[in-house]
Amino acid sequence: MQGKFDPFVAEWVSFVTNPNFNLVEKCLKFAQILEYPDLDIEKYIQKINLMGKALQESVSDVKNPTYLISILNEFLFEKLGYMGDIDDYYNPKNNFLNEVIDKKSGLPITLSILYVEIAKFIGLDLKIVGFPSHVLVKHGEEMVLDPFHDGRPVDIDDLQEILDRNFDGQLEFEPEFLDEIKSEKILVRLVRNLKVSYSQSYAHEKALRCVDMTLAIEPESPEDIRDKGLLEEKLLNHDTALKYLNSYLDLNPNAEDVDYILELIRDIKTKVSQ
Repeated sequence: MQGKFDPFVAEWVSFVTNPNFNLVEKCLKFAQILEYPDLDIEKYIQKINLMGKALQESVSDVKNPTYLISILNEFLFEKLGYMGDIDDYYNPKNNFLNEVIDKKSGLPITLSILYVEIAKFIGLDLKIVGFPSHVLVKHGEEMVLDPFHDGRPVDIDDLQEILDRNFDGQLEFEPEFLDEIKSEKILVRLVRNLKVSYSQSYAHEKALRCVDMTLAIEPESPEDIRDKGLLEEKLLNHDTALKYLNSYLDLNPNAEDVDYILELIRDIKTKVSQ
């Protein structure tokens, strides 16, 4: 579905889909577009480079991955003091890499991005894993790590515990949950996180921009089509809200929230007819 043209969204799409920029550059550009127009992207790339070079100097000639990961964890979480932001998890700032670098705390996804980037400086080829509700990192197919909790290794029982905690015991572990997630999907996941944070703080216009950013990449996403309708209604854009809510039901007629959405559509039509 095509919405009205937004130059911010257009800029975002052009950057996300450009293969000449790496994930860190794209994350910083994401921050610049949404919240920090004066952000000096090169300055933060240099901060990461300085951290990486300092880590290099602390590593011996041993190339064992387990040793290197232990040194990485000690450097990032003990020496530099990075940690998961448990106390203020839904703070929108946790989605912006520049903020995470400065305040030394963030979400599983932003800490994983930083963790993987710093690891490159000591020859570790780590991959970001799109695990449901909690982004992780893996080395090869044997070792799964949780940068949100100091880079600790996690096993199948730990993974099921994460799922039980976040999905009320309704989701069983599947091996594909540990598949690598590509840059574009990582950025879309960041935008969706931010949409939730903005919505919870009643920043509906910012949340709506996040939805538009997601739909520009995944235009047939039922969840985002629904959320666009819900946010348009909160902003009293009734006709647009109806368009997207009806589209959501067309795409997902057996959705769990179908009764709620139908009732909302009836309420909107009543308002429009008055």
